[in-house]
Amino acid sequence: MSNRTIMPLLEHIFELRKLLISIFAVFAVFTGAGLAVSPIILDYIKSTPPASTLEWNVFSPFDGIRMYMNIALAFAVTSSLPVTLYLIWGFVKKGLHQHERSATLRYIPYSVLCLLLGLSFGYYVVLPMSFSFITDVSDKLNLVETYGITQYFSFMINIVLPIAFAFELPIIVMFLTKIGLLTPERLKKSRRYAYLILVIVANVISPPDFVSAFIILIPLVVLYEISVFLSRSVHRKRQELIEGASAAV
Repeated sequence: MSNRTIMPLLEHIFELRKLLISIFAVFAVFTGAGLAVSPIILDYIKSTPPASTLEWNVFSPFDGIRMYMNIALAFAVTSSLPVTLYLIWGFVKKGLHQHERSATLRYIPYSVLCLLLGLSFGYYVVLPMSFSFITDVSDKLNLVETYGITQYFSFMINIVLPIAFAFELPIIVMFLTKIGLLTPERLKKSRRYAYLILVIVANVISPPDFVSAFIILIPLVVLYEISVFLSRSVHRKRQELIEGASAAV
């Protein structure tokens, strides 16, 4: 391998190293902020259904510390996403054309909006529905419900975060289409496989009954179809720009 090949490769490795360090530093800062706001977030969770109907218990001396850390980490993962996306954009923009750079940068605010919509849908719609189902099962079995705070929080995170990140699908598809890695034709050809994956995901993150899984599956399918539509629009504009550039040459 020649020096001309090695040097650019080493430069990319160093740039990737800087990117990973920057992302870790941003995550650490937001984790610190999460530790500061953890009591506020916890009070809000305890004041809204279904948590407001529960008596919160701790089963270990470490449960309080574990809750602080879990809330801080969840806060850091969601809040640091815009900055992380901006850092990743700064890394990949060198391989993009000027019009692609400006277009992809505009996706970041939309990704934040989709994340907030996903968090709201997961927390205010899916979580109460899921908790209601498992409560009904416990009542039918004459079980005494005594939930630990860490167990409830884990249950909540396992439902809310996957749905929130699923709402990022349209933005990811638009970005990949913009840089030429995805096309509407590929999405349409893989629709049957995508639907199968969505059915599996809906069943994994929902209570084990058909109605709940179907309710969750509907927005996932809608998100996929929105992604196909947006991909078609982005791909058409990309082709027009390419053809215009070719004609100018």
